[in-house]
Amino acid sequence: MSDSPSRQKALHQTLVGAGVLILAALLAWGASGISSEAGYAGVGPNFLPWVVAAALALCGLLLVIEAQRGSQPAVLEEPSGAEKGDWPALAWMSAGLLANAALITTVGFVLSCALCFVLAVRGLRLSEGRPGGGLNETLRDAAIGLALSAPVFWLFTKVLAISLPGLTTSGWI
Repeated sequence: MSDSPSRQKALHQTLVGAGVLILAALLAWGASGISSEAGYAGVGPNFLPWVVAAALALCGLLLVIEAQRGSQPAVLEEPSGAEKGDWPALAWMSAGLLANAALITTVGFVLSCALCFVLAVRGLRLSEGRPGGGLNETLRDAAIGLALSAPVFWLFTKVLAISLPGLTTSGWI
């Protein structure tokens, strides 16, 4: 005997809420391992992870309560977007993030973030059904990526005194 569609929907929504609660618990567990030594303005480096964990826990709890009460609309809106995932676009964007993580300590923050930008933009173009871009577009994307990441690097390292990996020991690239 199968459950009614509304009971199945409530179960699925409860599982999503439970998943968010588990994610909040994992984030809180990770935050507990971060030093709580007070930094600027009495706030330690573990403050933001604890805030995010608490916000996730609240959202997860509200999702579970809403699912159990049955307060969700009888007819949910159809999701927007394509019917299927765009795997090539996802692959390009994932490659950008993974390349950034792998190369940031080798080539520095600025170059690794610029490469991430180039690969992510290629993925976004492909997701719109446009060509990924030739040499001119890639060079333009690289210039934009450098123009975005260099000021961020300088802001963090020179103004906020936060250490980010650089390409040189001068601290300017």
